[in-house]
Amino acid sequence: MERLAKGDFTREELYQLEYTPIVLEEIKILAKNLLEIQERLKEVRRMIEGQVPQDHVLLTIPGVGKLAAGIIIGIVGDVKRFPKPESFVAYCGLDPVVERSGRAVISRGISKRGNKYLRSLFYFLAVRNYSRNPTLLKFYETHKDRLKGRKLYVALARKLARVVWSVWYNNKPYEPK
Repeated sequence: MERLAKGDFTREELYQLEYTPIVLEEIKILAKNLLEIQERLKEVRRMIEGQVPQDHVLLTIPGVGKLAAGIIIGIVGDVKRFPKPESFVAYCGLDPVVERSGRAVISRGISKRGNKYLRSLFYFLAVRNYSRNPTLLKFYETHKDRLKGRKLYVALARKLARVVWSVWYNNKPYEPK
């Protein structure tokens, strides 16, 4: 019974289980709940996208759509409270942790002290869209030999956060450099 509760079955074992009427009814209820959750998720997405004006400057950044822009705007609120891109990057939890001892400088990754949702969003956008954004693509090509895997994508996410801050703070459309 414990294995059943935990779901510790191989695919073959699942196919061999006998489905009693109670189990089948539970599967129907769970499937119905899943469909309801998916519909609610679609509605929330529509609501978030509906809050973003068609001409918002964040939409000029390649790879940043209405949903991502809406999430960023909703979490950050007023970008003017971040006078420098470093403070915005820190708020997103993408700032590097650097330790200094004498002349030695050691980088220990990112701080993760900021907003975990923004950090995840920028990471996701960096992984999915770096090839669509000329600034990120150039950054990727420059750093791909030195940084590998997740470190490269975290660096891309940090770069994207700086681009978002710059475009939004200055209220000027994105222009690749």
